[in-house]
Amino acid sequence: MTQHVYRFGGGVSDGGAGDKNLLGGKGANLAEMASIGLPVPPGFTISTPVCALYYDEGESFPDSLKAEVAAGIAHIEAITGKTFGDAADPLLVSVRSGARVSMPGMMDTVLNLGLNDATVEGLAATSGDARFAWDSYRRFIQMYSDVVLGLDHHRFEDALEIAKEDRGYYLDTDLTAADWQALVAEYKKLVEELWEKPFPQDVHDQLWGAIGAVFGSWQSERAKVYRRLNSIPGDWGTAVNVQAMVFGNMGDTSATGVAFTRDPSTGDNAYYGEFLINAQGEDVVAGIRTPQYLTLAAREKAGAKPASMEEAMPEVYGQLAQVFDTLETHYRDMQDIEFTVERAKLWMLQTRSGKRTAKAALKIAVDMASEGLITREEAILRVDPSALDQLLHPTLDPSAVRDVLTKGLPASPGAASGKVVFDADTAERWAAASEKVILVRVETSPEDIHGMHAAQGILTARGGMTSHAAVVARGMGRPCVSGAGTLAINAREKLFRVGQREVREGDIITIDGASGEVMLGAVPTVQPELAGDFGTLMVWADEVRRLKVRTNAETPLDCRTAREFGAEGIGLCRTEHMFFDSARITAVRQMILASDEAGRRAALEKLLPEQRKDFVEIFEVMAGLPCTIRLLDPPLHEFLPHEESEFEEVAEAAGIDVETLKRRAAELHEFNPMLGHRGCRLGVTYPEIYEMQARAIFEAACIVAENSGEAPIPEVMIPLVATRKELALMKALVDNAAAEVFAEKDRTIDYLVGTMIELPRAALMAGEIAEVGAFFSFGTNDLTQTTLGVSRDDAARFLTTYVEKGIYARDPFVSLDVEGVGQLITLAAERGRAARPGIKLGICGEHGGDPASIAFCEATGLDYVSASPYRVPIARLAAAQAALRTK
Repeated sequence: MTQHVYRFGGGVSDGGAGDKNLLGGKGANLAEMASIGLPVPPGFTISTPVCALYYDEGESFPDSLKAEVAAGIAHIEAITGKTFGDAADPLLVSVRSGARVSMPGMMDTVLNLGLNDATVEGLAATSGDARFAWDSYRRFIQMYSDVVLGLDHHRFEDALEIAKEDRGYYLDTDLTAADWQALVAEYKKLVEELWEKPFPQDVHDQLWGAIGAVFGSWQSERAKVYRRLNSIPGDWGTAVNVQAMVFGNMGDTSATGVAFTRDPSTGDNAYYGEFLINAQGEDVVAGIRTPQYLTLAAREKAGAKPASMEEAMPEVYGQLAQVFDTLETHYRDMQDIEFTVERAKLWMLQTRSGKRTAKAALKIAVDMASEGLITREEAILRVDPSALDQLLHPTLDPSAVRDVLTKGLPASPGAASGKVVFDADTAERWAAASEKVILVRVETSPEDIHGMHAAQGILTARGGMTSHAAVVARGMGRPCVSGAGTLAINAREKLFRVGQREVREGDIITIDGASGEVMLGAVPTVQPELAGDFGTLMVWADEVRRLKVRTNAETPLDCRTAREFGAEGIGLCRTEHMFFDSARITAVRQMILASDEAGRRAALEKLLPEQRKDFVEIFEVMAGLPCTIRLLDPPLHEFLPHEESEFEEVAEAAGIDVETLKRRAAELHEFNPMLGHRGCRLGVTYPEIYEMQARAIFEAACIVAENSGEAPIPEVMIPLVATRKELALMKALVDNAAAEVFAEKDRTIDYLVGTMIELPRAALMAGEIAEVGAFFSFGTNDLTQTTLGVSRDDAARFLTTYVEKGIYARDPFVSLDVEGVGQLITLAAERGRAARPGIKLGICGEHGGDPASIAFCEATGLDYVSASPYRVPIARLAAAQAALRTK
């Protein structure tokens, strides 16, 4: 019989750290902590395969699971000496999720399970604290009603606030045992009103309801959004962890907290975290109360008054510091830890590799390698290449004027300006309309995940440095300021106030996640400094990577930016972008609308010096490096005039009347232009266009070689080739232009002629095409379109649904479709090399900056990838990781 339940605690560990796929990260790490002797409350994990079975069997459980769960409960009872459902001395448990990768706040948890009208009295008697017992019962009813019964949690929160107001209390901790008992009665009435049944009193019914709810939360909307944003497969499922409760709300010698072994924002080697005395875990994570600092140094730095844990509980803090060191040494990574102190005894509830900013990831990786905890190769593999994007964009100008409204906690670094919005749906809607927004909330919840992703930054009035907003923002790379307590938010009227000042929805604010400042208006930015740990890790990465990294660029600024980021040449220069310049678009249109070759050549004569100047500027930046220049590719209709004034301008330049031009424009109309008269088809029918471009390329290369003494290496790329003959005709044209220029300049330049493989037929006929072309560059944007039969510009309407339904693992325009498009690339590479062993192979679509696609390029043996300038460092690191993983 298949085992579904795995025990931990009390000297038993059925699993360990290597079982994350089976037990989820939380279950595997609980078993591992128990096995190395750390204080872990006993419990058991229901494995991730049960999640799939649960959905396969219509949201019901396998028959064998009941007996295994009963054995798991008996395991906890034997260690704790308490009995589940016993009115005199009840065992209470927590029921938590735990996927194989961390999904903070995305799935459900139920605490204090096992309480009912009888066991609450037993808990009061055995603990000697009636207030604690009734507080725990009201927490359980509130959480169970929300998570399991699906009742409106606002009704319960409102009832709590009314109870405090009626008694003149400000904090939850002000309420007495009698107050909590009265609120429990109120909560039970609410359940009966909303659920039309009494609150469940059978503890076994409670347990199975909670287990089902945790499995059910795997398919919640917020979890699906998080999986889509983080490329987590939907078939992985979650585990369920059932564990004996330990209580942080048993008075002033009890506490709960969240901590990191190093600072997750900066990477500094200093304990980082928060705790609350007389509280339970959700109080910290949900931001219900603003917590206190863990260390004295952190409290003093923040200028906070409430005592740190180091001061308030020095003995337990010392034990916790020892656990931090044990866990970091054991896992050899920065750990994110949840703990509870019950009457001065420390208990560990969770450890996992901590979410961190890109800056912190770099520092932690480099520091740990320097400390000898990990190797340089491991340091390279520790940093998510995509996270580097956080470091490559501007920060606030320190000399800029700032109109500071308020200051909160610096929860996630970076700076962002945008229009204020007060709910996640508005954030998503405005962002889709290209508006930059800042999401402002009292506190965020997992339901806000889509709005947090859409926003440039997040600002909350409540919550600490380890609140939901802070953790998720850091994971996403979004700036976040949390716990800005002077913000008075009125979400109904869509405004917030700070003192006498009022900010309404749509007003622009700036937040600085490094300082915690919130400013009115947009604040100017400065370019980032990419040195220190970034530079160190990049040097290490470059030492191990095989793939070269080029850039997609066609302006001197983009070329310089890419070179600063380490680009080793140009992988794609789209010459058509130069044609749209306002100073030359009229000549381009004159060339397109000309009725004969003479008319086209007259217009091209005007364009030649402009095109030559473009290439000189690019080659000066890229002297000595390969530069792949794609000749004119898009359909001609993209350049055509639309407005009457534009037609008049072209008519005047060409010396013909407007009506003639309009007739010519109508003749050029195409029903499916992306598969029409474009690419090499333009060169075949209008060879003078490609002749002019080739001449401009070679003249520019000669000028740069003469001026600098170092020539670029032009790689002239013919687009949209489907046959050997097309490429042969165009290569002859380019070779002829080169020979003419070299004769005129009395100088020769090394160059190559090759093609872009972007049609399935070209991939299939790569052997023949390679007989003519010296290089292939895989244009994966169009190759994906033509292979899948999907328009990239229209696919957004249905691709999200396709990914959610598992038809594609990821958007194939973001990450390469390895099974389909990848197969064509592999086949083309094999056939190309067979025909021309030294053929140069690269990729120049948007996939060139995607780490998963780069891993495929390494495995296929391509020579280089090409990415947009700001993704060049991402590609360098991803290429290094791919090389290490294929060793």
